This record gives sequence, structure tokens and C-alpha cells, in this order.
Amino acid sequence: MPTVSRYFIRTGLVWLGLGFTVGALLLFHKGLPLHPALWRWLPAHIELALLGWTLNLALGVAYWSFPRFLHGAARGPAWPIWLAYGLLNAGVVVGALGPLLGAPGWLLAAGRAAQLGAAALAAAALWPRIKPHGR
Repeated sequence: MPTVSRYFIRTGLVWLGLGFTVGALLLFHKGLPLHPALWRWLPAHIELALLGWTLNLALGVAYWSFPRFLHGAARGPAWPIWLAYGLLNAGVVVGALGPLLGAPGWLLAAGRAAQLGAAALAAAALWPRIKPHGR
């Protein structure tokens, strides 16, 4: 398995653990109220569990499992995938912590743009590896 795929998957597992922890706190809070401000963590829970976990896992497995050989080189250049990794996880951090810290709207938009850029970079890196069967 390529190193970048391992980083994607391990980071996704970290986001999953954090997202489930925040979700468990929110669920516990519904039964036994802890503090009213705890509901401010709901966007972080959604960001960590939905985007952090699923996109990291999907991109890591996609990079690993797509056909390897591209014009004689294994998997093509790795820098777009590493850049996608950085952009995706920077966007997850901004999206999770931004609402909690009262970040301005432009910063949250920049986090979403980073996530979108990560998806576009990953798609551009994987696209040449999609070929009809037998070619």
C-alpha cells in the first residue's frame, strides 16, 4: 500500500474517533444535560464524521486500488495526492474549529474551497488511470 494511502486512512480513522467522541458527548447531553454550549460542537461532529472520515478513507483507498501503471510509471506523480491530503485535512480542521472559535465566514469558505480543491486534485490524479478493460 502506498504511503500516502496509509496517511489518508490513518488520518480518517483519527477523524472518525474524534467525530464519534463528540457525537457521544452530544448524545449523552440529550439524556443528561451537561452544558447548553455543548450544542456548538454539532458542526464539528458533522465535519469530522462526514468529511474527515469518509473523504480521507475514500481517497486513500481510491489511490491504492486504482490501476497502478500509468505510462510506464507506477501510479504517476505523487505530489498531487500529497497536496490533496494537505488541503483536505486543512479544510477539515478549519471546518470543525471555525464555527467553535467564531471564525469569519471567509475563513470557512476558504476551508470548503480547500476541500473542493483536494477532491479536484485527487480526481485529476486518478483520471488518467481509468482505462477500458484490456488496455
